[in-house]
Amino acid sequence: MLRQLVIIDVVLIDRLELEFEPGLGVLTGETGAGKSILLDSLGLALGARSDIGLVRAGQAAASVSAEFDLPAGHSAFTALDTAGIECEPGEPLLLRRTLKADGGSRAFAGGAAVPASVLRDIAAAAIEIHGQHDDRGLLNPKGHRALLDAFGRIDVAGVSEAWAGRSALEGQLAEQRQSLAEADRDRDWLDFAIDEIVALGVEAGEEVRLADARTQMKSAARIEDDLQALGPHFAGSEGGLAQLRQAARRLQRIADAHPLLAEALAATDRAIIEADEAETKIAAATSALAHSPIDLESAEARLFEIRAMARKHRIEADQLPVLLTDLLARRAAIELGSETIEELERALAAAVEAYAAAALALTEARTAAAVRLDSAVAGELAPLKLDAARFRTAIAGIDAGPTGTDRVEFEVSTNPGAPFGALTKIASGGELSRFILALKVALAEAGGAGTMIFDEVDRGVGGAVASAIGERLARLAEGAQVLVVTHSPQVAARAAHHYRIEKAHGAAGTRTTVRKLTADERREEVARMLSGAAITDEARAQAAKLLEAA
Repeated sequence: MLRQLVIIDVVLIDRLELEFEPGLGVLTGETGAGKSILLDSLGLALGARSDIGLVRAGQAAASVSAEFDLPAGHSAFTALDTAGIECEPGEPLLLRRTLKADGGSRAFAGGAAVPASVLRDIAAAAIEIHGQHDDRGLLNPKGHRALLDAFGRIDVAGVSEAWAGRSALEGQLAEQRQSLAEADRDRDWLDFAIDEIVALGVEAGEEVRLADARTQMKSAARIEDDLQALGPHFAGSEGGLAQLRQAARRLQRIADAHPLLAEALAATDRAIIEADEAETKIAAATSALAHSPIDLESAEARLFEIRAMARKHRIEADQLPVLLTDLLARRAAIELGSETIEELERALAAAVEAYAAAALALTEARTAAAVRLDSAVAGELAPLKLDAARFRTAIAGIDAGPTGTDRVEFEVSTNPGAPFGALTKIASGGELSRFILALKVALAEAGGAGTMIFDEVDRGVGGAVASAIGERLARLAEGAQVLVVTHSPQVAARAAHHYRIEKAHGAAGTRTTVRKLTADERREEVARMLSGAAITDEARAQAAKLLEAA
């Protein structure tokens, strides 16, 4: 609820602090006392368009703040979260606006500076202002569907889930089709690349083996002369090994002659063994390095082919087998893509059917709720001097979405035979306010903002109609805070809290003030509303009766 309103330097108000309470509160006062200033000030704090004419003459700036007490989980806190504003649970919500005389303005919510549009969104969740110039709340068709759903206790979760499933499948199908189309464009290239790599027949590690073999063959070509020259040093009758063996035989005949000769024989035998091993290794190396120029040319040609293919695909040579596997998988995916699309199409068809069934059930539920709402509103019209008027909840088809396929709009016809139209286009002035009141009463169980303000809801009516308006406002106030700007004594008598707006003239100029009335002051104010400037005893007696009856 709205707990406090502080207004500083707005038109005729220098400083005003108003404390509000739950239930029905009325604001009364003589014509021109400043009721519109009060509403304009509140509108400024709630994010309405700023007007430098609101700044009190001679002052640099105006300021208005509105403080709300809201329960935990209130939708206003959701709006705060969306705007990135932190607000401690249980703490009052403060909305504030400043307006400079030069036109600059600033808005604050919960102590944080915000754009006026954000202030407006937050305020819309906390308070409703109903008047002939209001274009939000019940007069905004964008909110009518949600109001009807709340009135009919209609759950749209099933439709939302069906829509989410359908949308997800549509996205998957579109993605799959795009992938298949892109793959189809690459099919000829895939076939060519696969055939080319398959024809090459490259094996894992082949490039490294070829490079090593090529290096060895080139090295063998460089040392071929040295290898051939080593042969005579070991082999043949004049070779080193033959000479060592001949020396060993001579030493063997004389080794007994001296110990040193025996040692020389042993050393010679070891030399023969080492020389023999060296000859064997040289022979093996010569065999291993032996190649023909054709082998080298073949290895270099193969190595060139493999490396050229790798460069063509911008990969390392050892990745060619991996690339082949990937290309084969891509081609297989193309071949399976059509089957996947068919499966997704069947799933999407089922999802579309499920959504259509859920949306149809939702439409039927809304249609039934609309009949009940129309009947409830119709029952409120006659007592509010709208007996010639008709109300209907128009439901029309729109494109499918997460809340179904229905556009909901409240329409009225104010005269017999007249066409139905939007509230703002058909009704006007007090008629419009009374239509809104009838709707609010009918929709009371659907909930809404914790604070409602009605401006001139009793305009142009009196007697029994004004009494009916007061009775309905009091009913609304049982579940919410209701503030009413009124000229009707019948409405004022119903209030739990009565505020009088007064204009005072003095040396400092003209000032507008507001004060809460005591019980005796309430009787005098209601009597003034009944009789005018000159309050008679009869008016006081009538006022007492009205207050007692209320």
